[in-house]
Amino acid sequence: MGIWILEFFLVLTVLFRPLVCQQPNTDGFFVSDFLKKMGKVHNFSAHFCSWKGVGCDSKEENIVNLTAKSFGLSGIIPDNTIGKLTKLQYLDLSNNDLTGLPSDIWSLGSLKYLNLSHNHISNDLSSNIGNFGELEILDISVNNFSGKIPEAISSLSRLHSLNLSKNGFESDLPYGILNCHSLEFLDISENRLSGLHDGFGAAFPKLKFLNLAENEINGKDSDLLGMVSITHLNISGNLFKGSVVGVFEGPLEVIDLSRNQFQGHISQVNFSSSFNWSHLVYLDLSENHLSGEIFKELINAQSLRYLNLAHNRFLPQEFPHVDMLSGLEYLNFSGTSLIGHIPQELSSLSHLKILDISKNHLSNRIPVLSNRNLQVLDVSYNNLTGDIPLPLLEKLPNMERFNFSYNNLTLCASEFSSKTFQSAFIGSSNGCPIAANPALFHRKAPKHRGLKLALALTFSMVFLLLGLLFLAFGCRRKTTIWVVKQNSYKEEQTISGPFSFQTDSTTWVADVKQANSVPVVIFEKPLLNFTFADLLSATSNFDRGTLLAEGRFGPVYRGFLPGGIHVAVKVLVHGSTMTDQEAARELEYLGRIKHPNLVPLTGYCLAGEQRIAIYDYMENGNLQNLLHDLPLGVQTTEDWSTDTWEEDDNNSIQNVGSEGLLTTWRFRHKIALGTARALAFLHHGCSPPIIHRDVKASSVYLDINLEPRLSDFGLAKIFGTGLEDEITRGSPGYIPPEFLQPESSSSPKYPTPKSDVYGFGVILFELITGKKPVEDDYPEDKDADLVGWVRGLVRNNQGSRVIDPKIRGTASQTQILEALKIGYLCTAEVPAKRPSMHQVVGLLKDIEPTQQ
Repeated sequence: MGIWILEFFLVLTVLFRPLVCQQPNTDGFFVSDFLKKMGKVHNFSAHFCSWKGVGCDSKEENIVNLTAKSFGLSGIIPDNTIGKLTKLQYLDLSNNDLTGLPSDIWSLGSLKYLNLSHNHISNDLSSNIGNFGELEILDISVNNFSGKIPEAISSLSRLHSLNLSKNGFESDLPYGILNCHSLEFLDISENRLSGLHDGFGAAFPKLKFLNLAENEINGKDSDLLGMVSITHLNISGNLFKGSVVGVFEGPLEVIDLSRNQFQGHISQVNFSSSFNWSHLVYLDLSENHLSGEIFKELINAQSLRYLNLAHNRFLPQEFPHVDMLSGLEYLNFSGTSLIGHIPQELSSLSHLKILDISKNHLSNRIPVLSNRNLQVLDVSYNNLTGDIPLPLLEKLPNMERFNFSYNNLTLCASEFSSKTFQSAFIGSSNGCPIAANPALFHRKAPKHRGLKLALALTFSMVFLLLGLLFLAFGCRRKTTIWVVKQNSYKEEQTISGPFSFQTDSTTWVADVKQANSVPVVIFEKPLLNFTFADLLSATSNFDRGTLLAEGRFGPVYRGFLPGGIHVAVKVLVHGSTMTDQEAARELEYLGRIKHPNLVPLTGYCLAGEQRIAIYDYMENGNLQNLLHDLPLGVQTTEDWSTDTWEEDDNNSIQNVGSEGLLTTWRFRHKIALGTARALAFLHHGCSPPIIHRDVKASSVYLDINLEPRLSDFGLAKIFGTGLEDEITRGSPGYIPPEFLQPESSSSPKYPTPKSDVYGFGVILFELITGKKPVEDDYPEDKDADLVGWVRGLVRNNQGSRVIDPKIRGTASQTQILEALKIGYLCTAEVPAKRPSMHQVVGLLKDIEPTQQ
């Protein structure tokens, strides 16, 4: 009987053991109460040490580990629950919706691990945090804590991991944190902290990971010295200043100093003897004020996977040799002043996924870039020309993102939607030009042969009627008839070449076998089947008698194409590195650029290696001839002795002759304003902007209505580097001073909009003074040029002495002197001090002579 009673009591003890363990003031009770009050249904029949997320000591009496990560807990943790777990060492309540902590949580003096991250806990962090003297890991990231980080954090001397990121902490980092010498991991990113204390870096000799990103810290480079164990450093998005040289020390593998205010030449990093480049995996120095050259030591970073140097102030330099970094996956050199070409060697980077080289001065063609893993490519805002390689085009549909906009690129592709083309190929030409495909040209011609004949007859009748009307009503200006020895090439079946032509300075050859087989494209009359034979006929076989001038690009001839189309034929004799298709597309692009103050490009012809540009004929010559040479730029064989220049009652110019030409300030101002508008349109109205490269008086023409028109824009890009360099050097008297600096100078040696502004300033001086830019009579300064002479007098408040006597008294002297000041601004020695052409237009309009 006694044994049976003993066994009965043992069974009762086992059955009621869970209930006994959950009595008040036990750990089981506190946890069950916590879960119930937080709205969590739980099976409490088993012993609490077996509950999910609960870990007990060896005697199963006290809870030492409580993990409620992602339990769906929400609201404020009530008092007298988990705050009563006096033996608790490990507490993880992360990834819930908690909004507040119990007041008794700070009594958990045995805690070694506390993770409250990814909740919505707000208010200040209590200074009672100092009670956690045993704490080794503290993570309260991604919450809504605010105010200052309490100084009591200095009591956490055993802390080796601290994560306070993505909260709203303010003010300076507390001085007390410098006592946490055992820290190996510190992340206080994405707060509103503003400062560090002296000796910050040296306080953490064991620190391996430091993230201060996205704060407002006004730091110094010296704040980071002394962290001898650091491998991961991220201080991006702050206000750090100083040199980056001292940062490169120790065993760093990740360096992110982006979006700060670091300055100086990063090439000095080469002299940092303590830094081992072979450890580096990630380097981001983007969006700082770094200057000088990109450091050559990069080639030693054989482990580098990520490299971003974008948007700094580096000197213009060739593309760095990064092809040695075989493991590179991300490369961003956007806005780093790169010049020259994109190296084909980039294709050897087989792991490369992202390549951004936008906003530079890269030129020439895009290489094939056969990187098999490439997913993002941005080459926008450069000076790239030619066809986008077909193998690269075929890869684009499978890529995540690409941008070729704001270059002078061409492509023959139908795989892209109009939306894609308008966003990723802005400024590019889509389609194959006619002149690059003569077979297509001839295949289409028979359909329009009758229409062509009808149009030609119509034009002939119209011009005949206009001629009769002209004779009937008379003309206040004597007209001359230019006679051309027009050979009837059309009557011949074949005109065999090649053709050779000679001028006073050069001999050029059109390597054309049959003149009738080489098309001439006239943009406004695409149905007229013109050929090289028509050009031969229009210019009397390019006879010297039709030669108008010999410019930098080659000879210019005058001619009449069938239908009475009066043209100036410019032969670009220097040759080109472009293919026929590339040159044709470039010329067709220039043909689409229309402005009242630009000489229209009417058409073009590809005659062997010669590229022939066809322009509207400008009846009244160029400004060089008007100001300094023949009146109106006419041929000496014509009689202009009886010509006059008069203005009608509405002050509009009706006619111009050799006497009195350019003798009013109003007319010269009109030329200056029209030329300024043309350049402003090229710089600000074209995408990408067009730099003229050779602005001078002989490039400014006057049309039949005496409107100024700028010529030769965009032609330099059709040629190879040799001619481009020649164009860059400019014409005597128009060369910007930055181009005359020694090669070692930091001044740019490549054309910019500001170099065009300088050339315009010289033209403005010519209009005001009537003098040539060089080799003229400059009183009191015989050895000067025009710019030096005028600027010297303006600086001495003697600008009125340079005004051309021919225009004195034709307008207010104050107006002319204001124009002189504009020219002074445009010819500033430092390019940055010159105004934009858009600003120049505004200044000239402010002093526009009023109608009398």
